[in-house]
Amino acid sequence: MVEEQRGVTIWLTGLSGAGKTTICQFLETELRSQGYKIEVLDGDVVRQNLSQGLTFSKKDRDENIRRIGFVAHLLTRNNVIVLVSVISPYRAIRQEVKERIGDFIEVYVNAPLEVCEQRDVKGLYKKARAGEIKNFTGIDDLYEVPLKPDVECKTNEETITQSANKILNKLEELGYANYLSMPQLQNNYSRI
Repeated sequence: MVEEQRGVTIWLTGLSGAGKTTICQFLETELRSQGYKIEVLDGDVVRQNLSQGLTFSKKDRDENIRRIGFVAHLLTRNNVIVLVSVISPYRAIRQEVKERIGDFIEVYVNAPLEVCEQRDVKGLYKKARAGEIKNFTGIDDLYEVPLKPDVECKTNEETITQSANKILNKLEELGYANYLSMPQLQNNYSRI
């Protein structure tokens, strides 16, 4: 266990299929192996357990993000590194959550829409294009790109390791963690 760990929320935002969950899983494994206390709040898991009954209207999406932000705030103030993987399409609610938490690193997981559609293992984009899913972010609902993210991961150009190292470097730079960068492995997002 790492002594005197500082809590922080690492908030990964981006389109569905951009690579948020993959990066979170990679970071979780790496940070846990070094003895850090980690919790992961994944958008899909939170919707099933904490936000059941919420729709995909703007009001309900904002409420979902507020709930995730509340849990992340509690964990962060108790010196846990919180990895949040959630689309969170609207800037204003991301800013609200950031201000509440304080110790907050915004990570924009950036991949072009066409790349996200190619990676669509759940078939959600196909259903949205067919009109079976309404208010789908990137298709018929807005995604507001972060204006000044703390870290930007371009997952159509970088390996998982390169993206994770950007985040780990930011953690170290801001004094939340000490680590040695991971070797540049050959895994690539196209194989998600």
